Formats: sequence, C-alpha cells, structure tokens
Amino acid sequence: MASSRTWRYSVFPSFHGQDTRKAFLSHLRKHFNSNGITMFDDQGIERSQTIAPALVRAIREVRISIVVLSKNYASSSWCLNELVEILKCKNIVMRSSKK
Repeated sequence: MASSRTWRYSVFPSFHGQDTRKAFLSHLRKHFNSNGITMFDDQGIERSQTIAPALVRAIREVRISIVVLSKNYASSSWCLNELVEILKCKNIVMRSSKK
C-alpha cells in the first residue's frame, strides 16, 4: 500500500556539530543539494538542554533520518534527545504500517 504522505524534508541529519558540521556534513549537504535532495538545516535554532520544537517538527516531517555517529555524539544531550525523537517516530511508523 503506497503512502500518499508528503514530506517537508527528504533527510534529517542528527550529528554533533563540532565533530562533523564543517567537514563530513558540508560535503553530504552539497551532494544532496546537487541531486535535488532536501536536507533539514538546523542553522539558527538556539541550543538548549531540551530539544527545540522546530527540531521535533522537522524529525516528524522527514522521510529519512541519518544519524552521524562521531566521537562526541553520545556525550551531547542535544544529540541524544534528537535520537530519542527519531526512534519514537520510527516506532510510530512501524506500528502504523503493521495495521
């Protein structure tokens, strides 16, 4: 059964900024953009201990999430909060597809 759902973004990257933003992620974004793949951009979202509503909305409105594991990913509560939200969304999708 094909889903008629429309997605706001094609890809949501979850990553630790200092580890990957200027190297790996910038190359990934450039490659995706050149191939017409829309990737969520977190620039301008204020960092805090809790996940920002804009990030929760983006995670819920994305077709695919990519978790970029790096040296400091697991030590970031921000990254772990994103990961929890990604997993929640994956579980919701998995349960609804089994109905």
